[in-house]
Amino acid sequence: MAGERHPDVILMDIQMPRMSGIEAAQIIMKRLPETKIVILTTFDDQEYIYQGIRAGAVGYLLKDAEVEDMLAAVRSAFRGEAVYKTGLAAQALSRVAGSGFAIPGTDPDSILLEPLTDREREILQEMAYGLRNDQIARKLVISEGTVKSHVHRILQKFGCEDRTQAVVMALRNGIVQ
Repeated sequence: MAGERHPDVILMDIQMPRMSGIEAAQIIMKRLPETKIVILTTFDDQEYIYQGIRAGAVGYLLKDAEVEDMLAAVRSAFRGEAVYKTGLAAQALSRVAGSGFAIPGTDPDSILLEPLTDREREILQEMAYGLRNDQIARKLVISEGTVKSHVHRILQKFGCEDRTQAVVMALRNGIVQ
């Protein structure tokens, strides 16, 4: 159906009769890479989140989410924002960061408005590991203000509004591992 209708956003159930939502997401992302997929499930399961990210989903919601939250997630996905609003999402994002996958056939830097500096890549990698600004500052022995400046520039270069969106884009495109 997605091939016929070319939707902007798909709210995809993980549990489906003929194939899983993860398998369907993989097929759709190969054929319609501009479509945004938000995985919907009853389980806050790190493995589902991990597989969904790897399949190209931009979000993950629980079925018991409020209707307003689901609508907001669809709108956010449409704008290109990441939507990972479950307790295990940060752990799954960190796991993806360590797996080093990329979308085949893409130039990782082609999604950037301007190339990242070495320091920005370093900070982006730490963001992918789930570190906060103060933790990154301590680890890299720089001020928290400097980290904030770099994060701001990273978001500008990705054309993103938030850290999660930048990290998901970087992970999906192999910019960080």
